Amino acid sequence: MDPALDTWDFSSPLISLWINRFYIYLGFAFGFSLWICFQIVIRKQNKNLQEKTTPKASQDLMTNGYVFRPKKEVFVSGVKIFYGSQTGTAKGFATILAEALSSLDLPVAVINLKDYDPDDCLVEEVTSKNVCAFLVATYTDGQPPESAEWFCKWLEEAANDFRFGKTYLKGMRYAVFGLGNSVYVSHFNKVGKNVDKWLWMLGAHRVMTRGEGDGNVVKSKHGSIEADFTAWKAKFISRLQALRKGERKRCRGNCKKGKCESNQRSSEAMEPGSRAQEELHHGDAEEEEPFGSTSEEESDTEDHQSQNSVIDVEDLGKMMDHVKKEKREKELQEGETSVIRSTVKSEASERRAMITPALREALTKQGYQLIGSHSGVKLCRWTKSMLRGRGGCYKHTFYGIESHRCMETTPSLACANKCVFCWRHHTNPVGTEWRWKMDQPEMILKEAIENHQNMIKQFKGVPGVKGERFEEGMTVKHCALSLVGEPIMYPEINKFLKLLHECKISSFLVTNAQFPAEIRDLKPVTQLYVSVDASTKDSLKKIDRPLFKDFWQRFLDSLKALAAKQQRTVYRLTLVKAWNVDELQAYAELVSLGNPDFIEVKGVTYCGESSASSLTMANVPWHEEVVRFVCELVDLIPDYEVTCEHEHSNCLLIAHKKFKIGGEWWTWIDYSRFQELIQEYEDSGGSKTFSAKDYMAKTPHWALFGANERGFDPKDTRYQRKNKSKDISGC
Repeated sequence: MDPALDTWDFSSPLISLWINRFYIYLGFAFGFSLWICFQIVIRKQNKNLQEKTTPKASQDLMTNGYVFRPKKEVFVSGVKIFYGSQTGTAKGFATILAEALSSLDLPVAVINLKDYDPDDCLVEEVTSKNVCAFLVATYTDGQPPESAEWFCKWLEEAANDFRFGKTYLKGMRYAVFGLGNSVYVSHFNKVGKNVDKWLWMLGAHRVMTRGEGDGNVVKSKHGSIEADFTAWKAKFISRLQALRKGERKRCRGNCKKGKCESNQRSSEAMEPGSRAQEELHHGDAEEEEPFGSTSEEESDTEDHQSQNSVIDVEDLGKMMDHVKKEKREKELQEGETSVIRSTVKSEASERRAMITPALREALTKQGYQLIGSHSGVKLCRWTKSMLRGRGGCYKHTFYGIESHRCMETTPSLACANKCVFCWRHHTNPVGTEWRWKMDQPEMILKEAIENHQNMIKQFKGVPGVKGERFEEGMTVKHCALSLVGEPIMYPEINKFLKLLHECKISSFLVTNAQFPAEIRDLKPVTQLYVSVDASTKDSLKKIDRPLFKDFWQRFLDSLKALAAKQQRTVYRLTLVKAWNVDELQAYAELVSLGNPDFIEVKGVTYCGESSASSLTMANVPWHEEVVRFVCELVDLIPDYEVTCEHEHSNCLLIAHKKFKIGGEWWTWIDYSRFQELIQEYEDSGGSKTFSAKDYMAKTPHWALFGANERGFDPKDTRYQRKNKSKDISGC
């Protein structure tokens, strides 16, 4: 056999493969392509299946087939148990509740309301994700226990103060258990009900209905107050467990605004008649049954809140509660009509009291201490602030008043104007002359000081109150005659001022520039204010709405009378956007007429809706707008400069250049020197006069316009400002 042939036969398969290699490559490529197509189809099918079974929220977290697991959301970060106790029962319940919650593995804090500062800490609960439980007892005559007095007082004032508003505590979650005894029917669990109501008014969310423990075993729902608490505790723990899972109590479709979002979501999640829906309805019904916080109660509270926005007088306003009963409305209307009526009565006939019974009741509820038949005193919020070392009012910044030693009062609640920003919305008596029964100035001053001191005493032991300031606050050093009304109408105003000065109390009197004769006859005061709310006849009529037909001439004569005064004088401008902020040249002319020592410019404060005023939040200027107005006004009055600023009050001070000595401002007051000068004036029978520069004091740097502190005393911690500066170019 031929060896070459044998070799060929052996290698012929390899040669065939080599010759047909392209077909082989093509086969492999075709097979690989089929495998790729098969994989694509499989993945697409898996993706479609996953889209059908995976919620959309989870789909959004998937990228290229990989699932990124977010950090688990925390719905409840902890529980805070607050208690106010007189005999220790509420404290004991708080301890029991804390022990029961320990099994939930949540941080639990038990807090005595006596040691809690709501002014600083309560708002933190809006974002803390804590659930707050309040266990509060009702003590004698429906009053809170001593340990909860300050908390309840603060909460009530905040709920009725428009500056806090309906959303101040929005996001805070709470539950309330009240301790009381139904033997005292009229006061049963009054404190618990009030705390629940006030928190709700501030926008906090009630996670479950209020619990009411009854010490009267005969009427207690569960046989004793301890059993009442045990039942409430079980429901609270159950509700807390649901909240931890992110569950929310579903709406049952009977909310006042109709079909709510939560009800729509529940209808999507559960079919009507399903077992889950039945269980939910049963659970809610069971929860609502034992402890009643009815929708009618909330509706009434909401109506009350919408009608009532109480604000401090320092901000030009506190509107009183609307008197709902027809009898009271009629009485108030009759009181106002009677004082406007110009009928002539015999001097021998008995004069009626200025304050009607209905008005007395309404003002008392607002915290006013009424004196006699026509006077009143109230604790200013800045007095409370400075007692706690948190800054004083703008008069502290501008003139050195110690706000914690200042008494705000008036010897006359009546007024001759109906200003659009009136804090009482024109329910106070009005008139053009004094027609009421008159109380003696000695009695008014004595009771004013006593009432003021009693209100200061209520701050003893309040968290944050400084001991030295509390002691100082018991001695009145300043009197702001600006509470409400027209103090200069009081026939014995000069005698009242003399009594103040004899008590070494400085006097700051505000008048509405409608009584020029009384201004001319007025004895020296520490500082005399005239409200200049507008600069033209038309705008003054629109804003102040005076009762006098010759109001404009009276206004001009009052400014001329002010120019003749030798003591410190002030124009007080209240800016109302779109009403009086464009009258710069006219304001400058009024300044030349009265030649005041100082000009205070303050943005109006919105006092809430009222049928008596068309003022809205749109009329409230921003602080930057007030600054711009002041700078433009100063350009038109060359003898004046911008001097001080109190940003918190949206207020600035313009001062005459005569108070700028050696490049330094002297707007503050030497109060001791003033008392010496006024004593010399009285001893000389009024012949020895003195001027404003005789009792001036140097203004500290922090109070000046453009300082980093923006008018906040650096010694007062709450209003410290760091690294803040102001561009005052062009002023």
